[in-house]
Amino acid sequence: MRKCSAAGLDILSTVFKDEILPVLMPLVQVRLALGDDARWEEKEAAILALGAVAEGCISGLLPHLAQIVTHLISSMEDLRSLVRSTACWTLSRYSKWIVQEAQSPEGQSQFDAVLTGLLRRLLDSNKRVQEAACSAFATLEEEAAEDLTPRLDIILQHLMYAFGIYQRRNLRILYDAIGTLADAVGTEINDPKYLEILMPPLISKWQQLSDSDKDLFPLLECFTSLAQALGAGFTQYAEPVFLRCINLIQTHQVAKTDPERAGVNYDKEFIVCSLDLLSGLAEGLGTNIESLVLRSDLPDLLLQCCADDAPDVRQSALALLGDLVKACAGHLQPRLAEFLILAAKHLEEDAKENISVANNACWAIGEVAIKVRNELSPIVMTVISSLVPILSNTEGLNKSLVENSAITLGRLGWVCPEIVAPHMEHFIQPWCRALCTIRDDLEKEDAFWGLCAMVRLNPGGAVNSFAPMCRAIGSWHEIRNKDLFVEIGQVLCGYKQMLSQSSLWEQYFGALDGALREKLAKTYAL
Repeated sequence: MRKCSAAGLDILSTVFKDEILPVLMPLVQVRLALGDDARWEEKEAAILALGAVAEGCISGLLPHLAQIVTHLISSMEDLRSLVRSTACWTLSRYSKWIVQEAQSPEGQSQFDAVLTGLLRRLLDSNKRVQEAACSAFATLEEEAAEDLTPRLDIILQHLMYAFGIYQRRNLRILYDAIGTLADAVGTEINDPKYLEILMPPLISKWQQLSDSDKDLFPLLECFTSLAQALGAGFTQYAEPVFLRCINLIQTHQVAKTDPERAGVNYDKEFIVCSLDLLSGLAEGLGTNIESLVLRSDLPDLLLQCCADDAPDVRQSALALLGDLVKACAGHLQPRLAEFLILAAKHLEEDAKENISVANNACWAIGEVAIKVRNELSPIVMTVISSLVPILSNTEGLNKSLVENSAITLGRLGWVCPEIVAPHMEHFIQPWCRALCTIRDDLEKEDAFWGLCAMVRLNPGGAVNSFAPMCRAIGSWHEIRNKDLFVEIGQVLCGYKQMLSQSSLWEQYFGALDGALREKLAKTYAL
């Protein structure tokens, strides 16, 4: 009833916003002021209510938040464990404000007090308080990010002390807090003094758990974040972790058809978590993962996983394919055609039902394209035939999948323009529409290199789509790559020259929207 009431209050606050505060706050203030320990339940209810309305009523509460947070910090020291745990949760609901305010000296002092209080509660004697404090700390980590760097020493000491006293349920939450810390501070955690505190107990636990123990899942996820954050710093731990992941994938693939021979019951989650950790290793170690891949069956295993009937296995396998191609494409080369045919198949088949699978397939194809370039030639049109329907029928399709498809098509056009350019007129309009929605970044640059390469080979294929192409070019706020800027300028000048010969330039350019026409004329001196 308490939890349902808090959830109801949360919904009221999101619907009615600050309107509820004149009714709510007098009830809360009276209960917060209670000094009588016999009525501690009323105080806890008031703290719970403040947490419930944190999102919906934040603007109305702003003038009072410094006072509220001060009260919550002291409530974390309450004699009653439920008051302590609820105070931790409610503080987490105001994490964003606490971190924002830390820019001022007063706010900094309060941020330190919140951090210190939560770290103390991590080591509380009550399991429920430990759980609430650990979850609240993970939320604060996400908001504070690199602001935690100066406090890493004390944070890691508390986390590792907790590691020694937590039991199974809370250990899972602790792994999450460690992984979130790695995500938050990134490479700052790659310091020998931090690794000496952090890694030995984690490696010890990793070695203790059997290949069928589900407590491996959160530890695998934790290692994934650590591998990405530590980069080359993870090298000394990489080989046993890599081999364990390979073994877990092999074991559970065998268990799928023959549990007796595998010695465990099949659980796809072991495969998914192992693939994700291998992705983290590939991302963190970069080319340093080559020697490990070379001595393993990973390419064969990965191909099996890319063809798996479970969508989440395919999703993680395709993500690993892209990460491995970036790190060591050479070791996948003998089977790249098979990988790409599978990826193109999933791009087509999963586009509506399993968006994440299709997205990862699309991204992996694009990464392969820019890594192996012309070697992609034999299957480029197979992939294009999967991309064009996504760009042409965007209704009901995921926006990121459409954008990813536009980037990947551009990359294919960049590396194999002689194959793709002759077919431009069949896809250029929907492709340019999709390019308009992509934010300025390196992937958009790749796509436009493809546009320029194809237009140079087949300018006639794009002339009837001149306006959509100009809108795509005009969607850039700023092209930072000077070479690409020059290339796009040459494409537009080329069209001006070509169309002027038949007196059509004024007609084509004049048909553009006035603001776009002005922007292009000024930017590219047309």
